[in-house]
Amino acid sequence: MADQTNHNQAGEVAPSTVDKQAPSVAEEHAPSTDSPEATDIPTANAPDPKAANAEDKPNAAKPAAVPPKREKPAAAAKAAVGEKPAAATEEKPAAAAKAAKKEKAPAVEDKPFVEFIEQDYLPALQKAIAQQGVQDLQVSFAKQKMPITGFESAEECWQIIGSWSEIGLRQFNLYFPEEDIQGKKGFSCNEGKKPSTLESFLIDERRITLDLLVFGLVQRLDGQKWLGIN
Repeated sequence: MADQTNHNQAGEVAPSTVDKQAPSVAEEHAPSTDSPEATDIPTANAPDPKAANAEDKPNAAKPAAVPPKREKPAAAAKAAVGEKPAAATEEKPAAAAKAAKKEKAPAVEDKPFVEFIEQDYLPALQKAIAQQGVQDLQVSFAKQKMPITGFESAEECWQIIGSWSEIGLRQFNLYFPEEDIQGKKGFSCNEGKKPSTLESFLIDERRITLDLLVFGLVQRLDGQKWLGIN
């Protein structure tokens, strides 16, 4: 009996300190059955909080920055809502002003020379001279030689010839050698005889108008004492 006891004692292996400590460690870290609690036992799948922090890894790849949304230009934004740019609205008054200028009738002085004389000057001149008391004025417009002594070899030029015979025969000639009312002009007059003097006419005026051309000739005839009570 003693031998058996000794044999059993000799054949038994004493429990290691690890086996003794294991239950206590397991019990210490085992979750409670009453309420769930987090443990500090590391697991294989749990990420390292330090490794998950991108700020601690300067060399880690960062997400690409999203570019800020660009705003549309003012003109495009207005066009998107149906408004027209200010430049387009400003062009309308300018275009309207140009159209108004084009529609404006040209001045009578800008007409072709012959057309101006026949359509505008001769009727206005006859009316002005008639208002001075001349009733039988005869006016013609022709291109011919100058009826002045010493100008027989000169070239033909456009002339306005006027005459009446209330008190003797009176005749005047208005010359346009350049076929232009703004160019050089000449005047001569006679009473039944061939004129011998060619005068300059309206040489100091910068721009000749219809009214000025009529007034100048009436004034020259009045200076000759051929109008009114003369």
